[in-house]
Amino acid sequence: MVEIPRPTDLLTIGEVVARTGVAASALHFYERKGLIHPERSDGGTRLYPRHVERRIAIIQVAKRLGIALAEVAEQFQALPEDRMPSLRDWSRLNERWRARLRARQLELERLQQEMTQCIGCGCISLNACLVMNPGDTLGAEGHGARRLLPIADEDADDAVPAG
Repeated sequence: MVEIPRPTDLLTIGEVVARTGVAASALHFYERKGLIHPERSDGGTRLYPRHVERRIAIIQVAKRLGIALAEVAEQFQALPEDRMPSLRDWSRLNERWRARLRARQLELERLQQEMTQCIGCGCISLNACLVMNPGDTLGAEGHGARRLLPIADEDADDAVPAG
C-alpha cells in the first residue's frame, strides 16, 4: 500500500533538497535569514515541515523576479510558521507583490519605449533624449556623444574623442 504524504510530515534536509532542487547550503542560508524554520530532532538533525516546500518555491520565484530576500522574509512574517498556509494566506501575499510587480513592469515598458526613441538617431546629446541626456545638459560640454568612451586611434598613442 502506498502511503499518502500528509502536510504534517517532517522531511530531512536530503529529502527537501531532492524535492526542491535547492542545495542544502541554500536551505541553511534561508534558515539564517528567517525564511524557513526547521525543527530539530533529539540528535540535532534538521527536520522540515512538508509545507516548507511552498515557501522555498516562493523564494525561488521571488529571486527570479528580483525581489530581495529581506522583502520575502518581511512578507513571510504574515504567514503561519506552525502550519501550512491557507489559500487565503497565499492570496494576501500574492496581492502585495502583484502591485509591485505591475509597477516594475510599467517602468520597464517605459524604459523600453525611451530606448527605442533614442536608438533611432544614435546621438545622445539631443533635447529629445530622455534617457541619457534630459534637457540636453550634455550639449554644454561640447559636440559629439559625450558619454561614449573615446575611440582609440590605431596610428597614435592618444585616444581620439568620439564624434
